[in-house]
Amino acid sequence: MNTENQVLGLIKLSAYIKEFLAKDHEAYNENDTEFELLLKRSEIENPWFTLENQKFALKQWTELLSEENLNNWLRNYSVANVSKKVGLILAGNIPLVGFHDVISVVLSGHIPLIKLSSKDKYMVPFLLKKWNEFSDGAVQFEMVEKLENFDAVIATGSNNTARYLEYYFKDHLSIIRKNRTSVAVLKGDETNEELQLLAEDIFRYFGLGCRNVTRIFIPEDFVIDRLFENFLGFQDIINHNKYANNYDYNRAVYLLNLDKFWDNNFVMLKEDEKLFSPLSVINFSRYSSLDDVKSFISENEENIQCIVAKNTLGLDSVAFGEAQHPSLDTYADNVDTMKFLEVV
Repeated sequence: MNTENQVLGLIKLSAYIKEFLAKDHEAYNENDTEFELLLKRSEIENPWFTLENQKFALKQWTELLSEENLNNWLRNYSVANVSKKVGLILAGNIPLVGFHDVISVVLSGHIPLIKLSSKDKYMVPFLLKKWNEFSDGAVQFEMVEKLENFDAVIATGSNNTARYLEYYFKDHLSIIRKNRTSVAVLKGDETNEELQLLAEDIFRYFGLGCRNVTRIFIPEDFVIDRLFENFLGFQDIINHNKYANNYDYNRAVYLLNLDKFWDNNFVMLKEDEKLFSPLSVINFSRYSSLDDVKSFISENEENIQCIVAKNTLGLDSVAFGEAQHPSLDTYADNVDTMKFLEVV
């Protein structure tokens, strides 16, 4: 019965967020004003969390939390007979990035002990409170400063942090996530519209997410200017102070080192084999054989979250513009969180 109430609560939460996003300020009620002030406070404390990006993340959740999506997702899993406490150390690189873990723990029949990221302190508690209201009190959770008395843990951090976490939680059931990034593979015949969608995969959330593309594979005869021309829809990104600081710093480093790079005054392209690129930089490489690309992807599988490409290339890929639209059964690091929670 709890699960039914929880699912119904999520559907109502989705409707509530959708209604909020559709309203003009003049039509706000007291709850809407509280929500908007919370988003503004998040942006003030973490300037990467612009109102636009927070509302984009919220909109994605309204689309995910439909009755059909939730039922299709949950029918593949069983609910625990005995509730356990699952510690969650949430990331804060993009808005609501840890919310999937939270709802996974709750819907699997367990109780999340949530250690929030200092960069994303407000939205998760607010949405949990609303979800609980819409579920008639069926959602149990605890906000904690330190994880204690837990049965399992799911933690997300940098590669350095992950080594510490793996040691610290070595005696517990755990999922420890590390840094990942995403790549795009171009065939060469992409339309301008497809390349504009690729820009969304690169620049949304300023490129801070693991599903943001930081490395592009292009055919040998591909004209670089086509990328710059189709990225212009995001040229205002340079007006964001923190992004501009990264751009200025990386550009200065490349100039001092006499590195070769392409620049359009808001993003740089650098011919580089590295998978990860600095913020405001996209690494690219030219290929003559798709087999070479597939070999690189295979060798770096543990560091790649998703691949953006045409499905005709025979890669396990998502379409252009879809990198930031994962489904409920798309799991970070490709580890099935719900299956893990079944054995806690």
